[in-house]
Parts: sequence; structure tokens; C-alpha cells
Amino acid sequence: MNDLTASPHSAWTPDGETSPRVTEDSVIAAICNVYDPEIPVNIYELGLIYAVDIHDDGKVKVEMTLTAPGCPSAQELPEQVQNAVMTVPGVTACDVETVWDPPWDPSRMSDEARLQLNMF
Repeated sequence: MNDLTASPHSAWTPDGETSPRVTEDSVIAAICNVYDPEIPVNIYELGLIYAVDIHDDGKVKVEMTLTAPGCPSAQELPEQVQNAVMTVPGVTACDVETVWDPPWDPSRMSDEARLQLNMF
């Protein structure tokens, strides 16, 4: 690898380095750092993330739900998701929307989450 090789997150042009390209994998990796305080599993593996939309200008929209409408973390989890996504290089803004349709149920959990919670 020589000095002119671009990093995997950015590109070099004759005008200089471009902004890093935001990928779904990088956004999901950031979201995986957010844990439900009552359940020792990250919210992505719990199935709380319904959609991740990435726009060319670096804006990201996340649709998520909670395990129940009366969840005590209803205020803090969306904020934690927004903060986590904003750490991804190239993200210029993040809008997190809490949705209730379809309602969350344990079938949305990944096999990894089920294993961690002994729910097989």
C-alpha cells in the first residue's frame, strides 16, 4: 500500500480527499454499541432497528421501536442511537424515529440474542 492509496472510508481526487462514504455496515456497527439497560443484548440484535436509510449527503434516518410502549428507556435509547450514529465518519445528521408498527416481539431477535438470553 503506498501513500496515495485512499483509506476505505474516503477517496482521493485531483481536488483532494472527499468525505468518507457512509455505509450501512458502519451505521449498524455503531448501533450495535447501544444496549437496552434492562437486557444485556445490543438493540440491533434485539430486533429493535427496523430501517436504516442513508442519503448521499451523509444524512441518516433510523426507524426503531422499543420492546413495549411503556419502556422506561423510551427517551434515552433513541438519543443513544442518534449519538452512536453521529460517530460514524461521514454522517452529517441523524434522525431517529420511534415507530410502533409492526409491534416488537421476541421473534425479531437474532439467533445470537436468543442464545445470549437462553430463549431457545
